[in-house]
Amino acid sequence: MRAKGLSPTRAFVVLMLLLSVGSGSASFAQACGTSTGGTDHAKQTLQIPAGTILPVRLNHGLSSKNAMTGQEVTGRIMRDVPLPGRHRIPEGSKVLGKILAAEPASIHGGGRLMLWFDRIESHHRRWAIVTNLRALASTLDVQQAQEPEVSPGFGTPITWANTRQVGGNEVYGAGGPVTDTPGEDVGRALNMGVGALVRVRARPGRPCRGATEGTTEYQALWVFSSDASGVYGMQGTKTEHRGRTEPVGELVLSTASGDVRLGMGTGMALRITR
Repeated sequence: MRAKGLSPTRAFVVLMLLLSVGSGSASFAQACGTSTGGTDHAKQTLQIPAGTILPVRLNHGLSSKNAMTGQEVTGRIMRDVPLPGRHRIPEGSKVLGKILAAEPASIHGGGRLMLWFDRIESHHRRWAIVTNLRALASTLDVQQAQEPEVSPGFGTPITWANTRQVGGNEVYGAGGPVTDTPGEDVGRALNMGVGALVRVRARPGRPCRGATEGTTEYQALWVFSSDASGVYGMQGTKTEHRGRTEPVGELVLSTASGDVRLGMGTGMALRITR
């Protein structure tokens, strides 16, 4: 084929560009769990089973002192989230929600912050979700989970160094095993980037559940351990309501004194309720 007014070389270049655009669109649709085979397929809803964990980093700080009811809250999904049927929620997708209420600290007691996450946005598409909170980690704890426990020797790639996840799991370098505190193998570290694919477990004495039926065997928890549960690195902050029971989806954080403060970069392991 030769475009009118173009030399054979330029016509070939134009053809290659058109083909690459089409290929890119197909790859994008596959990443989002959709198909380019027609309008009906493109409108299909991404199926996210209950129990799927979303590894989220807050895009901005929040405080019970100045947060406003209705204020938008956004986070970034930090690792590809595997789903049944070889689908996935791509890394970089946004999780969106809002502030339901905020009570600043006073002489009568500490602050309270009520949140709600209700949708995922990826490549200009949105999916409705209801979540509960499995684990919460301070910005500092998130950073420390990504740093080597011991500085690697000269000439040794930093990705080969061991790291410790929030909650205590040990990660033995890129592509290496991940073990829990007793030393049992619970997953495998990613070859690229921080994090691992692990089997989700329940921690004795904590309210969080282990694996649930319908989810993939291994989940992407980013910096969190397979059994991470509760609040890490935020002294005095507690999860008053995780959102698993009524009112479902409402996450309530509180303190005995002072305001609830979530720094930019705070890590959250959210779990899909429905």
